[in-house]
Amino acid sequence: MATAEVIQMSSPSFVSSINTPGVSAPPESAMIFTEDLWKTYEMGSEQVHALRGVNLKMERNEYVAIMGPSGSGKSTLMNLIGCLDSPTKGQYWLNQQRVSELTDDELARIRNKEIGFVFQTFNLLARATALHNCELPLIYAGIPAAERIERAKDALISVGMESRMNHKPNELSGGQRQRVAIARALVNKPSIILADEPTGNLDSQTGLEIMALFDRLHSEGNTIVLVTHEHDIAEYAHRVVFIKDGVIARDERKIR
Repeated sequence: MATAEVIQMSSPSFVSSINTPGVSAPPESAMIFTEDLWKTYEMGSEQVHALRGVNLKMERNEYVAIMGPSGSGKSTLMNLIGCLDSPTKGQYWLNQQRVSELTDDELARIRNKEIGFVFQTFNLLARATALHNCELPLIYAGIPAAERIERAKDALISVGMESRMNHKPNELSGGQRQRVAIARALVNKPSIILADEPTGNLDSQTGLEIMALFDRLHSEGNTIVLVTHEHDIAEYAHRVVFIKDGVIARDERKIR
């Protein structure tokens, strides 16, 4: 098993690069960069602070797992990283774009362009073929039909689904459905792949095959953020960020 080093969050280099108030732009090497990120929910007369000033930097081509117990804030952080929600306070840059203050329509465009999502439940259209499911992000992006079909085919080939392109989800195994979902995530050539419990609905052997696929995608230059509660799945990542009570409790980078 790979050993890990704990990144000291109070180190001078970390403080100077992230905790400086009013950062106007993140380092060019940063794919994800947050400064004092808060998310607060109003629950009647009470306020619930799901995130409490998270400072986080992820470089291009990193492979990071985000872990934490139920209620820790990891799902909230995933929603903010994925531009599915906006922070209550603080800044978030994705691929050098400050996205923390965008409108819902602007966030939707960023999601389609910059982020490839892989979900535990696959989220495939039941009546559509694997090819059409893979085309969907390109349709939303306004890509012409001939080009999007070719790109969708290429994405499916890249995950080993060339022989099942015309099959619908109910004609595919769980592992095959997840491969289609990964192809769909790749088809727009996103800045990051954001995977939420990607093996949660799969048996152990199929889960190993999907994680091997993520390993290959990372080796090909993709930035991967994996949200999981399973330690054996997090072991595949090269860095593990532990969230507890809305803050980063530990940030461990593995020595390989």
